[in-house]
Formats: sequence, C-alpha cells, structure tokens
Amino acid sequence: MSLYTLHNEEYIQVKVPLPFPLRWVNGYLIRGDDGYTLIDPGLHTVASVECWEAVLKELRLSWKDMEQIVLTHHHPDHYGLAGLLQEKSGAPVRMSAKGWEQAKLLWGEGQPMTAALLSLFASHGLPDELAGPMKSHMDDFVPMVSPQPDVSLITIGEPIRLGNSVYETIHTPGHAAGHVCFYLPERQAMICGDHVLPQISPNISYLPFGVDDNPLDSFLRSLEHIGEYEVSWAYPGHREPFSTFGKRVRELLDHHEIRLEAMRAQLAGESLTAYQVCRATFGDRLTLHQMRFALSETLAHLIYLEKTERIRSLEHEGIVLFQAL
Repeated sequence: MSLYTLHNEEYIQVKVPLPFPLRWVNGYLIRGDDGYTLIDPGLHTVASVECWEAVLKELRLSWKDMEQIVLTHHHPDHYGLAGLLQEKSGAPVRMSAKGWEQAKLLWGEGQPMTAALLSLFASHGLPDELAGPMKSHMDDFVPMVSPQPDVSLITIGEPIRLGNSVYETIHTPGHAAGHVCFYLPERQAMICGDHVLPQISPNISYLPFGVDDNPLDSFLRSLEHIGEYEVSWAYPGHREPFSTFGKRVRELLDHHEIRLEAMRAQLAGESLTAYQVCRATFGDRLTLHQMRFALSETLAHLIYLEKTERIRSLEHEGIVLFQAL
C-alpha cells in the first residue's frame, strides 16, 4: 500500500503519524522546477521520521530535493520536525512572524509560556494536583519540536511561490495567532492548515502574553473572510482533502454559536470557574493533553461571551468566576 496520495496531479498528501487521538497530520509535497515544497512536516518522533524516509524512498527522492519547508502555523504537530528536516535538507523553513514568536515562547530558552499558562489555569480553577502533571506534559513536547529551525519569515498578504505556482497568503488567526492559508486562484485550491477542518472543529485556545486578546473573535472573523473564496478543493492539516469548503465554514460558524449559548446557559443562576465550565462542556474523561486544550478553548469562549456582554467575570480570593448577565 502506498504511503502517500496524489491529489489533482499537484498535491502529494503524506499522513504523518501522531501519538494522540488525531492519529495523523497531513504533510504535503508540491513539486517545482527547483525542488519540492514541504508543507507542515509533523511532530519530531521516530515514527514520523520513519514515515518521511519511507515516502522519499518510494518517490525516489532525497532530502536534498526539498526546496523549502513551509508552515501554516506553529503548533507542534505541524512545526515539530521542521528543525531536523532543515538539518537534513538545508532547505529554508518559512512561517509567519507571529507563529515564530509563539514557538520561541513555547520552546525557546526557559519556555516562558509554560509558567504563564499554568498560572493562568490556576487562576481559573485548575486543581493544584493537576498543575505538576500538566507542567511535565508540556515539558515532554520539547524533544518533539527540537532542534529548533532557523526561520525565514512569511510576509502576510504577499504572494508566495509553492512549487511552480504563486499562491495568495491569507492571514487566518484564531486556531493559532499567525496562522496562514494559501490559495491558488486558477485551481480554486486552498491549503488551509487547521483553520477549516472537515468533520472536526479546530481548537480555539486563549493563551497569555497578549498573543490574542479574543481568539474566538479572530477565528470567526477569519472564517467569514475565507468563506468568501471560491474553493473547489481544500487541503487540511487533518483528515482528508474535501470539496465542501463553503458548507464547512458555515457549519463551523454555527457550531461555535451553539457552544457559546450552551456555556452562557451554564452560568445562568450560578457563578462558575472556567475549569468547572470546561468539565461540564467536555466531560470528566479528558487526558492531560485534552484538558490543556479544552480549558484554553473554554477560556476563549468565555472571553468572547464577556466581550459581547453576555456574561461577566469577577474575582474571589484569587480565582476568576463567571456569571451570566
């Protein structure tokens, strides 16, 4: 069985394995006269490296055939292998300035995002007994994103050449600040990273350090904007390429309005922490990995509700509570 799939004679989809429930991330190869563009290589694990080595062997390529490595965003399952593959190929790694800034906060010297995120979670009700395991969980990602690449910045809004074609660079923050999608008008093709996924909803997380004061608002605005494009085929970071892009954009917009109303309803008549709302929304069987993203997503929704004056927050003994208006 082939390790890759060729789509529309242009995009080679490689399912790079992941050690958590998403199962794989899509890396894409696009051939050009000067070599291949590799988009979102995956997490740095033994299984991921073996996957890529096997794909290159099947395609009769070497790492030196890579012209550039392009990242839609900084999340580890997309970014993690970039540094190692840069060492192997000598290819430049390209991503947005905002994405590179966050990568350094997360995995650079001292990993300042870890302490800030744990402090944020504590103020929103995360039990003390989960703080230590949560820190260890975040520290465990460092080897999976190392070595760090040398990054050349993508300029938002400027065209970018992927393979032999010139794509529009579209800023689509929300799932990740600095997230970019790439659109090829003549093919009506959208390389959409994790901004629009078929079947599953992208995680929308609030992070400290002023990364994005209202990430859900950013995501919804980005969806409205990208929904204006004519898209025949979309190439997502997870699951399979799909042809129902406009329909999926509308479904995601509806999904978040339903979730916002459900969270607001939980706060009618009582004050709750974000952790309590998270548990009520996502259940009690979350792994630490899932809890980290579920709590960050809950915060993004509660912040949006507060900024749209549907709920308010108050502080009691160092803990933030939310209540409906």
